[in-house]
Amino acid sequence: MTLLDAPAQGLVLGPYTLEKPLGQGGFASVWAARKGDGTGVAVKILKPRYAGDEAFELRFRQESQFAANLSHPRVIRIGEIGREGMLVYFAMELYPASLATALAQGPLPEPQLLAITRDVAEALAFAHAQGVVHRDIKPDNILLDEVGRAVVSDFGIARAVSGYVSATGVNMTIGTPHYLSPEQAQGRPLDGRSDLYSLGITLYKAATGDLPFKSKDWYELARMHVEEAPAPPRQNHPDLSKKLERIILRLLAKHPDDRPASAEELLHELDAMQDPGRDTRSFKVPDAYRGSVTTSIPAHKPGEKEKKWWKPW
Repeated sequence: MTLLDAPAQGLVLGPYTLEKPLGQGGFASVWAARKGDGTGVAVKILKPRYAGDEAFELRFRQESQFAANLSHPRVIRIGEIGREGMLVYFAMELYPASLATALAQGPLPEPQLLAITRDVAEALAFAHAQGVVHRDIKPDNILLDEVGRAVVSDFGIARAVSGYVSATGVNMTIGTPHYLSPEQAQGRPLDGRSDLYSLGITLYKAATGDLPFKSKDWYELARMHVEEAPAPPRQNHPDLSKKLERIILRLLAKHPDDRPASAEELLHELDAMQDPGRDTRSFKVPDAYRGSVTTSIPAHKPGEKEKKWWKPW
């Protein structure tokens, strides 16, 4: 099949034959495909309305190539980048599952969740060191291999969209509303701590089976990310450890300064969880959340003013 204006089963793109759709986001669809030698791959295809925009396509191809150069065991490997007719695409490794498909069965056991979190934090630490902010960490973009190790995908698209928006001034939302950081919701400059917030939302979902903020209205979700405290994860899931609850709540701090300073720091905190001598109370919790977490630490030191949440609305 050689129809080149829309992806469809049996369509041939370069050496790849599309077999079945795996999902789609705002800018691209993903298909399971097979090379001529029988190797299974995933092919991400830019939606035609964006492929038809020369500036967007150029950004997409440049950032796909940049992502292809990110070589790390926990970052998905990108192969050929090409174009057939109106379809612009790149090929990448095909994984049997994602965190999203795993969560369809319910919350994950804490040991499994911690292992996945460590994998994602390693990927983010590597990418952030290269100056790359993902901007769309969520369960769909965390892929799982045959033994359950996590690999992060989609570093390229967010960079492409961000560069396109900056260059053209076109109003486009980058990220997924339920996983946006407060600074994304406000249109502020981003650094790696934005990805850590999105990872915190992802961990909350993986640990509890639910999202901390829910609404069908995008603006209401944005307001929640900026203003509302999440319910403590242990409120309905008391089997979750207090240490992990505190790590999740710190990742969900409204102000970036109240989150771990980097993915490397998060990795150190995950290591500290394994130390039975580490006092639970030593895991920091944002001041504004302390009243909702079981703790003997006072919400504020004597004479210390309450730290205000980040509320420029």
